[in-house]
Amino acid sequence: MKKHLLLFVSFFILTNLLAQERQILRLASEQIEALFLENNLQLIAEHLNISIADAEIAQAKLWDNPSLEIGQINLWSTDTQREGEKEAIPPIFGSFARNTQFTIELSQLIQTAGKRGKLVNKEKVSKEIAIQEFEDVLRGLKVELRKSINEIIYLQSYQKVLKSQGESFSQLIEGYKNQVAQGNIAKSELLRLQSSLLEIENEYNDLQIEINEQEKSLKTLLNIEPILIIEIQDVCINAKNPDEVSLANLLEQASEFRPDVTRQRLQTKYHEKSLAYEKAQRIPDLAVNANYDRYGGVWKDFVGFGVSFDLPFFNRNQGNIKAAKINRDQSQYLAQQQQNMAQHEVVEAYSNYTMAYKFYNKINDNNLLSDIDSMLEIYTKNLLNRNVSMLEYIDFMDTYKANKETILTARKKVSTLFEELQYTVGTEIK
Repeated sequence: MKKHLLLFVSFFILTNLLAQERQILRLASEQIEALFLENNLQLIAEHLNISIADAEIAQAKLWDNPSLEIGQINLWSTDTQREGEKEAIPPIFGSFARNTQFTIELSQLIQTAGKRGKLVNKEKVSKEIAIQEFEDVLRGLKVELRKSINEIIYLQSYQKVLKSQGESFSQLIEGYKNQVAQGNIAKSELLRLQSSLLEIENEYNDLQIEINEQEKSLKTLLNIEPILIIEIQDVCINAKNPDEVSLANLLEQASEFRPDVTRQRLQTKYHEKSLAYEKAQRIPDLAVNANYDRYGGVWKDFVGFGVSFDLPFFNRNQGNIKAAKINRDQSQYLAQQQQNMAQHEVVEAYSNYTMAYKFYNKINDNNLLSDIDSMLEIYTKNLLNRNVSMLEYIDFMDTYKANKETILTARKKVSTLFEELQYTVGTEIK
Protein backbone atom coordinates (compact mmCIF):
# COMPACT_ATOMS: atom_id res chain seq x y z
CA MET A 1 0.00 0.00 0.00
CA LYS A 2 2.80 2.38 0.94
CA LYS A 3 4.58 1.56 -2.32
CA HIS A 4 1.50 2.42 -4.38
CA LEU A 5 1.02 5.65 -2.42
CA LEU A 6 4.64 6.66 -3.02
CA LEU A 7 4.27 6.02 -6.74
CA PHE A 8 1.09 8.10 -6.85
CA VAL A 9 2.74 11.03 -5.03
CA SER A 10 5.78 10.87 -7.32
CA PHE A 11 3.52 10.87 -10.38
CA PHE A 12 1.57 13.86 -9.02
CA ILE A 13 4.73 15.87 -8.36
CA LEU A 14 6.15 15.02 -11.79
CA THR A 15 2.88 16.02 -13.47
CA ASN A 16 2.92 19.39 -11.70
CA LEU A 17 6.52 20.00 -12.64
CA LEU A 18 5.83 19.23 -16.28
CA ALA A 19 2.82 21.51 -16.20
CA GLN A 20 4.94 24.25 -14.71
CA GLU A 21 7.58 23.80 -17.42
CA ARG A 22 4.97 24.56 -20.04
CA GLN A 23 4.11 27.94 -18.52
CA ILE A 24 5.05 30.72 -20.94
CA LEU A 25 5.25 34.38 -19.95
CA ARG A 26 4.46 36.47 -23.03
CA LEU A 27 5.68 40.03 -22.57
CA ALA A 28 6.27 43.12 -24.66
CA SER A 29 9.48 45.11 -24.17
CA GLU A 30 7.64 47.80 -22.18
CA GLN A 31 6.21 45.17 -19.83
CA ILE A 32 9.65 43.66 -19.33
CA GLU A 33 11.09 47.03 -18.36
CA ALA A 34 8.18 47.68 -15.99
CA LEU A 35 8.82 44.33 -14.27
CA PHE A 36 12.52 45.15 -14.10
CA LEU A 37 11.98 48.51 -12.42
CA GLU A 38 9.60 46.98 -9.90
CA ASN A 39 11.30 43.68 -9.07
CA ASN A 40 15.06 43.97 -9.62
CA LEU A 41 16.69 43.19 -6.28
CA GLN A 42 19.90 45.11 -6.97
CA LEU A 43 17.91 48.26 -7.74
CA ILE A 44 15.84 47.84 -4.58
CA ALA A 45 18.98 47.40 -2.48
CA GLU A 46 20.74 50.34 -4.12
CA HIS A 47 17.72 52.61 -3.58
CA LEU A 48 17.94 51.94 0.16
CA ASN A 49 21.24 53.85 0.18
CA ILE A 50 19.19 57.01 -0.41
CA SER A 51 17.12 56.24 2.69
CA ILE A 52 20.34 55.66 4.61
CA ALA A 53 21.56 59.09 3.47
CA ASP A 54 18.28 60.65 4.69
CA ALA A 55 18.83 59.04 8.08
CA GLU A 56 22.38 60.41 8.24
CA ILE A 57 21.07 63.91 7.46
CA ALA A 58 18.53 63.59 10.27
CA GLN A 59 21.30 62.41 12.62
CA ALA A 60 23.54 65.34 11.70
CA LYS A 61 20.75 67.79 12.66
CA LEU A 62 20.50 66.48 16.22
CA TRP A 63 21.96 68.34 19.19
CA ASP A 64 24.42 66.62 21.50
CA ASN A 65 22.77 65.15 24.57
CA PRO A 66 23.21 66.96 27.91
CA SER A 67 25.36 65.21 30.47
CA LEU A 68 24.30 64.59 34.09
CA GLU A 69 26.89 63.67 36.69
CA ILE A 70 26.31 62.75 40.36
CA GLY A 71 29.52 62.47 42.34
CA GLN A 72 31.44 62.92 45.61
CA ILE A 73 28.83 60.87 47.49
CA ASN A 74 29.95 60.38 51.10
CA LEU A 75 28.43 57.10 52.30
CA TRP A 76 30.01 57.33 55.77
CA SER A 77 30.04 60.22 58.27
CA THR A 78 30.70 60.66 62.05
CA ASP A 79 28.42 62.12 64.70
CA THR A 80 30.64 65.17 64.86
CA GLN A 81 30.18 65.72 61.13
CA ARG A 82 26.41 65.46 61.55
CA GLU A 83 26.33 67.78 64.58
CA GLY A 84 24.01 70.75 64.17
CA GLU A 85 21.99 69.05 61.44
CA LYS A 86 18.61 70.00 62.87
CA GLU A 87 16.95 71.79 60.01
CA ALA A 88 14.38 70.19 57.78
CA ILE A 89 15.53 68.21 54.84
CA PRO A 90 13.50 68.27 51.62
CA PRO A 91 11.52 65.05 51.17
CA ILE A 92 13.14 64.40 47.84
CA PHE A 93 16.46 63.61 49.54
CA GLY A 94 15.12 61.85 52.65
CA SER A 95 17.37 60.51 55.37
CA PHE A 96 20.02 59.58 52.87
CA ALA A 97 20.64 63.22 51.95
CA ARG A 98 20.53 64.28 55.62
CA ASN A 99 23.83 62.60 56.35
CA THR A 100 25.50 62.53 52.94
CA GLN A 101 27.75 64.84 50.98
CA PHE A 102 27.21 64.79 47.18
CA THR A 103 27.37 66.90 44.03
CA ILE A 104 25.14 67.10 40.96
CA GLU A 105 26.37 68.60 37.69
CA LEU A 106 24.46 69.16 34.44
CA SER A 107 26.43 70.13 31.31
CA GLN A 108 25.58 70.81 27.68
CA LEU A 109 27.98 70.95 24.71
CA ILE A 110 27.31 73.84 22.30
CA GLN A 111 28.93 73.61 18.89
CA THR A 112 30.32 76.87 17.58
CA ALA A 113 31.06 78.28 14.11
CA GLY A 114 27.98 76.60 12.60
CA LYS A 115 29.54 73.14 12.77
CA ARG A 116 26.21 71.37 12.94
CA GLY A 117 24.86 73.21 9.87
CA LYS A 118 28.08 72.52 7.94
CA LEU A 119 27.86 68.83 8.81
CA VAL A 120 24.23 68.77 7.63
CA ASN A 121 25.25 70.40 4.34
CA LYS A 122 27.94 67.77 3.85
CA GLU A 123 25.47 64.94 4.46
CA LYS A 124 23.03 66.50 2.00
CA VAL A 125 25.68 66.28 -0.70
CA SER A 126 26.21 62.64 0.32
CA LYS A 127 22.55 62.04 -0.41
CA GLU A 128 22.91 63.64 -3.87
CA ILE A 129 25.85 61.31 -4.50
CA ALA A 130 23.75 58.31 -3.39
CA ILE A 131 21.04 59.34 -5.85
CA GLN A 132 23.54 59.52 -8.71
CA GLU A 133 25.02 56.16 -7.72
CA PHE A 134 21.52 54.68 -7.91
CA GLU A 135 21.00 56.28 -11.33
CA ASP A 136 24.33 54.85 -12.50
CA VAL A 137 23.36 51.34 -11.38
CA LEU A 138 19.97 51.77 -13.07
CA ARG A 139 21.68 52.94 -16.26
CA GLY A 140 23.99 49.92 -16.34
CA LEU A 141 21.29 47.37 -15.56
CA LYS A 142 18.90 48.90 -18.07
CA VAL A 143 21.36 48.62 -20.96
CA GLU A 144 22.16 45.06 -19.86
CA LEU A 145 18.43 44.27 -19.88
CA ARG A 146 17.86 45.75 -23.33
CA LYS A 147 20.89 44.00 -24.80
CA SER A 148 19.61 40.72 -23.42
CA ILE A 149 16.19 41.37 -25.01
CA ASN A 150 17.84 42.16 -28.36
CA GLU A 151 19.94 39.02 -28.16
CA ILE A 152 16.93 36.81 -27.39
CA ILE A 153 14.95 38.37 -30.27
CA TYR A 154 17.88 37.72 -32.62
CA LEU A 155 18.34 34.12 -31.49
CA GLN A 156 14.63 33.32 -31.65
CA SER A 157 14.37 34.91 -35.11
CA TYR A 158 17.35 32.93 -36.36
CA GLN A 159 15.78 29.78 -34.92
CA LYS A 160 12.72 30.46 -37.08
CA VAL A 161 14.99 30.64 -40.13
CA LEU A 162 16.49 27.25 -39.27
CA LYS A 163 13.04 25.86 -38.57
CA SER A 164 11.86 26.93 -42.05
CA GLN A 165 14.90 25.30 -43.60
CA GLY A 166 14.36 22.19 -41.53
CA GLU A 167 10.76 21.93 -42.67
CA SER A 168 11.85 22.25 -46.30
CA PHE A 169 14.48 19.52 -45.86
CA SER A 170 11.97 17.30 -44.08
CA GLN A 171 9.51 17.74 -46.91
CA LEU A 172 12.19 16.81 -49.43
CA ILE A 173 13.39 13.84 -47.41
CA GLU A 174 9.90 12.35 -47.28
CA GLY A 175 9.59 12.73 -51.06
CA TYR A 176 13.06 11.36 -51.71
CA LYS A 177 12.45 8.29 -49.53
CA ASN A 178 9.69 7.20 -51.87
CA GLN A 179 11.85 7.88 -54.91
CA VAL A 180 14.78 5.94 -53.45
CA ALA A 181 12.49 3.03 -52.63
CA GLN A 182 11.31 3.02 -56.25
CA GLY A 183 14.89 3.21 -57.48
CA ASN A 184 14.41 6.54 -59.24
CA ILE A 185 16.97 8.48 -57.17
CA ALA A 186 20.35 7.50 -55.84
CA LYS A 187 20.46 6.95 -52.06
CA SER A 188 23.44 9.33 -51.79
CA GLU A 189 21.17 12.28 -52.58
CA LEU A 190 18.84 11.28 -49.75
CA LEU A 191 21.81 10.98 -47.40
CA ARG A 192 22.95 14.44 -48.46
CA LEU A 193 19.57 15.89 -47.50
CA GLN A 194 19.50 14.01 -44.20
CA SER A 195 23.02 15.22 -43.39
CA SER A 196 22.01 18.84 -44.06
CA LEU A 197 18.94 18.41 -41.84
CA LEU A 198 21.11 17.09 -38.99
CA GLU A 199 23.42 20.10 -39.33
CA ILE A 200 20.43 22.44 -39.09
CA GLU A 201 19.03 20.61 -36.07
CA ASN A 202 22.41 20.72 -34.35
CA GLU A 203 22.72 24.47 -34.99
CA TYR A 204 19.14 24.93 -33.76
CA ASN A 205 20.02 23.19 -30.49
CA ASP A 206 23.14 25.33 -30.08
CA LEU A 207 20.97 28.42 -30.47
CA GLN A 208 18.61 27.10 -27.81
CA ILE A 209 21.54 26.80 -25.40
CA GLU A 210 22.37 30.45 -26.03
CA ILE A 211 18.71 31.40 -25.56
CA ASN A 212 18.64 29.53 -22.25
CA GLU A 213 21.70 31.47 -21.10
CA GLN A 214 20.16 34.81 -22.10
CA GLU A 215 16.85 33.90 -20.46
CA LYS A 216 18.71 33.05 -17.27
CA SER A 217 20.23 36.54 -17.21
CA LEU A 218 16.90 38.15 -18.12
CA LYS A 219 14.92 36.28 -15.45
CA THR A 220 17.58 37.19 -12.88
CA LEU A 221 17.18 40.85 -13.77
CA LEU A 222 13.38 40.56 -13.57
CA ASN A 223 13.46 38.45 -10.38
CA ILE A 224 10.87 35.98 -11.67
CA GLU A 225 10.45 32.23 -11.30
CA PRO A 226 13.17 30.26 -13.14
CA ILE A 227 10.60 27.69 -14.32
CA LEU A 228 8.88 30.28 -16.55
CA ILE A 229 9.62 30.61 -20.25
CA ILE A 230 9.83 34.18 -21.54
CA GLU A 231 8.43 34.90 -24.98
CA ILE A 232 9.06 38.41 -26.28
CA GLN A 233 6.10 39.50 -28.36
CA ASP A 234 7.24 42.63 -30.18
CA VAL A 235 10.37 42.77 -32.32
CA CYS A 236 10.36 46.44 -33.28
CA ILE A 237 13.71 48.13 -33.65
CA ASN A 238 14.58 50.83 -31.16
CA ALA A 239 16.60 53.17 -33.34
CA LYS A 240 16.79 56.73 -34.58
CA ASN A 241 18.25 58.20 -37.74
CA PRO A 242 21.72 59.50 -36.74
CA ASP A 243 21.34 62.34 -39.27
CA GLU A 244 18.52 63.67 -37.10
CA VAL A 245 20.69 63.61 -33.98
CA SER A 246 23.26 66.33 -33.30
CA LEU A 247 26.54 65.02 -31.93
CA ALA A 248 27.13 68.38 -30.20
CA ASN A 249 23.79 68.01 -28.39
CA LEU A 250 24.70 64.48 -27.35
CA LEU A 251 27.95 65.74 -25.86
CA GLU A 252 26.07 68.40 -23.90
CA GLN A 253 23.54 65.85 -22.67
CA ALA A 254 26.31 63.53 -21.53
CA SER A 255 27.84 66.35 -19.49
CA GLU A 256 24.46 67.11 -17.93
CA PHE A 257 22.78 63.73 -17.51
CA ARG A 258 25.45 61.06 -17.10
CA PRO A 259 25.29 59.92 -13.47
CA ASP A 260 29.00 59.08 -13.23
CA VAL A 261 29.97 62.55 -14.46
CA THR A 262 27.49 64.24 -12.11
CA ARG A 263 28.60 62.05 -9.24
CA GLN A 264 32.23 63.02 -9.71
CA ARG A 265 31.29 66.71 -9.72
CA LEU A 266 29.34 66.14 -6.52
CA GLN A 267 32.44 64.56 -5.01
CA THR A 268 34.20 67.90 -5.50
CA LYS A 269 31.26 69.67 -3.87
CA TYR A 270 31.36 67.17 -1.00
CA HIS A 271 35.04 67.84 -0.37
CA GLU A 272 34.37 71.60 -0.42
CA LYS A 273 31.72 71.12 2.28
CA SER A 274 34.13 68.89 4.17
CA LEU A 275 36.80 71.60 3.97
CA ALA A 276 34.38 74.18 5.39
CA TYR A 277 33.51 71.79 8.22
CA GLU A 278 37.18 71.12 9.03
CA LYS A 279 37.93 74.85 9.09
CA ALA A 280 35.08 75.32 11.56
CA GLN A 281 36.74 72.73 13.78
CA ARG A 282 39.50 75.26 14.50
CA ILE A 283 37.10 77.15 16.76
CA PRO A 284 36.60 75.36 20.09
CA ASP A 285 33.16 74.25 21.20
CA LEU A 286 31.64 75.50 24.45
CA ALA A 287 30.48 73.36 27.34
CA VAL A 288 27.96 75.12 29.63
CA ASN A 289 27.35 73.55 33.02
CA ALA A 290 25.34 74.02 36.23
CA ASN A 291 26.15 72.21 39.47
CA TYR A 292 24.84 71.71 42.99
CA ASP A 293 27.23 70.87 45.84
CA ARG A 294 25.99 69.75 49.28
CA TYR A 295 28.37 69.96 52.21
CA GLY A 296 31.32 70.10 49.84
CA GLY A 297 32.62 73.52 50.76
CA VAL A 298 32.06 76.54 52.91
CA TRP A 299 28.33 76.55 52.27
CA LYS A 300 26.01 73.73 53.02
CA ASP A 301 24.13 74.09 49.70
CA PHE A 302 26.04 75.57 46.78
CA VAL A 303 24.65 76.19 43.28
CA GLY A 304 27.11 77.29 40.60
CA PHE A 305 27.34 77.87 36.86
CA GLY A 306 30.30 77.65 34.50
CA VAL A 307 31.56 77.36 30.96
CA SER A 308 34.54 75.47 29.51
CA PHE A 309 36.32 75.32 26.15
CA ASP A 310 39.61 74.16 24.73
CA LEU A 311 42.45 76.61 24.17
CA PRO A 312 43.60 76.21 20.55
CA PHE A 313 47.30 76.70 21.21
CA PHE A 314 48.68 73.51 19.64
CA ASN A 315 45.91 71.71 17.74
CA ARG A 316 44.04 73.96 15.31
CA ASN A 317 43.03 71.05 13.08
CA GLN A 318 45.80 71.91 10.63
CA GLY A 319 46.28 68.36 9.34
CA ASN A 320 42.62 67.68 8.62
CA ILE A 321 42.24 71.05 6.88
CA LYS A 322 45.22 70.33 4.65
CA ALA A 323 43.92 66.84 3.82
CA ALA A 324 40.49 68.29 2.95
CA LYS A 325 42.10 70.81 0.57
CA ILE A 326 44.07 68.05 -1.16
CA ASN A 327 40.95 65.89 -1.46
CA ARG A 328 39.08 68.81 -3.05
CA ASP A 329 41.87 69.47 -5.57
CA GLN A 330 42.16 65.77 -6.35
CA SER A 331 38.42 65.43 -6.97
CA GLN A 332 38.54 68.36 -9.41
CA TYR A 333 41.10 66.52 -11.55
CA LEU A 334 39.06 63.31 -11.38
CA ALA A 335 35.89 65.18 -12.37
CA GLN A 336 37.64 66.59 -15.44
CA GLN A 337 38.98 63.13 -16.29
CA GLN A 338 35.49 61.62 -16.04
CA GLN A 339 34.12 64.41 -18.23
CA ASN A 340 36.77 63.79 -20.90
CA MET A 341 36.17 60.04 -20.82
CA ALA A 342 32.43 60.52 -21.25
CA GLN A 343 32.93 62.79 -24.25
CA HIS A 344 35.20 60.27 -25.99
CA GLU A 345 32.75 57.42 -25.27
CA VAL A 346 29.88 59.39 -26.84
CA VAL A 347 31.86 60.10 -30.02
CA GLU A 348 32.88 56.45 -30.33
CA ALA A 349 29.34 55.15 -29.72
CA TYR A 350 27.87 57.66 -32.18
CA SER A 351 30.33 56.65 -34.91
CA ASN A 352 29.66 52.93 -34.38
CA TYR A 353 25.90 53.44 -34.41
CA THR A 354 25.98 55.59 -37.55
CA MET A 355 27.91 52.91 -39.42
CA ALA A 356 25.54 50.12 -38.29
CA TYR A 357 22.42 52.18 -39.11
CA LYS A 358 23.60 52.93 -42.66
CA PHE A 359 24.47 49.28 -43.28
CA TYR A 360 21.06 48.13 -42.04
CA ASN A 361 19.31 50.66 -44.32
CA LYS A 362 21.39 49.39 -47.23
CA ILE A 363 20.15 45.86 -46.56
CA ASN A 364 16.53 47.00 -46.34
CA ASP A 365 16.85 48.80 -49.68
CA ASN A 366 17.96 45.56 -51.36
CA ASN A 367 14.78 44.05 -52.79
CA LEU A 368 16.52 40.76 -53.58
CA LEU A 369 17.20 40.11 -49.91
CA SER A 370 13.64 40.99 -48.95
CA ASP A 371 12.26 38.46 -51.48
CA ILE A 372 14.49 35.62 -50.38
CA ASP A 373 11.78 33.99 -48.24
CA SER A 374 9.53 33.39 -51.24
CA MET A 375 12.49 31.86 -53.13
CA LEU A 376 12.88 29.17 -50.46
CA GLU A 377 9.55 27.56 -51.36
CA ILE A 378 10.25 27.91 -55.08
CA TYR A 379 13.63 26.16 -54.88
CA THR A 380 12.14 23.36 -52.79
CA LYS A 381 9.42 22.71 -55.38
CA ASN A 382 11.95 22.90 -58.22
CA LEU A 383 14.14 20.29 -56.57
CA LEU A 384 11.17 17.98 -56.10
CA ASN A 385 10.33 18.47 -59.78
CA ARG A 386 13.98 17.88 -60.74
CA ASN A 387 14.25 21.39 -62.23
CA VAL A 388 17.37 22.19 -60.18
CA SER A 389 20.19 19.96 -59.11
CA MET A 390 20.95 18.91 -55.56
CA LEU A 391 24.14 20.99 -55.64
CA GLU A 392 22.23 24.12 -56.71
CA TYR A 393 19.64 23.58 -53.98
CA ILE A 394 22.20 23.09 -51.19
CA ASP A 395 24.11 26.12 -52.44
CA PHE A 396 20.90 28.18 -52.33
CA MET A 397 20.11 26.96 -48.80
CA ASP A 398 23.56 28.03 -47.59
CA THR A 399 23.11 31.41 -49.25
CA TYR A 400 19.62 31.75 -47.78
CA LYS A 401 20.83 31.06 -44.26
CA ALA A 402 23.85 33.37 -44.61
CA ASN A 403 21.71 36.25 -45.91
CA LYS A 404 19.07 35.81 -43.21
CA GLU A 405 21.79 35.74 -40.58
CA THR A 406 23.30 38.92 -42.02
CA ILE A 407 19.92 40.69 -41.93
CA LEU A 408 19.14 39.58 -38.37
CA THR A 409 22.65 40.44 -37.15
CA ALA A 410 22.45 43.89 -38.71
CA ARG A 411 19.09 44.51 -37.05
CA LYS A 412 20.39 43.35 -33.69
CA LYS A 413 23.51 45.48 -34.03
CA VAL A 414 21.48 48.61 -34.77
CA SER A 415 19.36 48.14 -31.64
CA THR A 416 22.32 47.19 -29.46
CA LEU A 417 24.54 50.05 -30.59
CA PHE A 418 21.67 52.50 -30.16
CA GLU A 419 21.29 51.33 -26.56
CA GLU A 420 25.04 51.75 -26.05
CA LEU A 421 24.80 55.28 -27.45
CA GLN A 422 21.99 56.07 -24.99
CA TYR A 423 24.10 54.53 -22.23
CA THR A 424 27.07 56.78 -23.01
CA VAL A 425 24.81 59.85 -23.20
CA GLY A 426 23.12 58.95 -19.92
CA THR A 427 19.54 59.59 -21.02
CA GLU A 428 16.96 58.51 -23.58
CA ILE A 429 17.62 60.04 -26.99
CA LYS A 430 14.46 61.78 -28.25
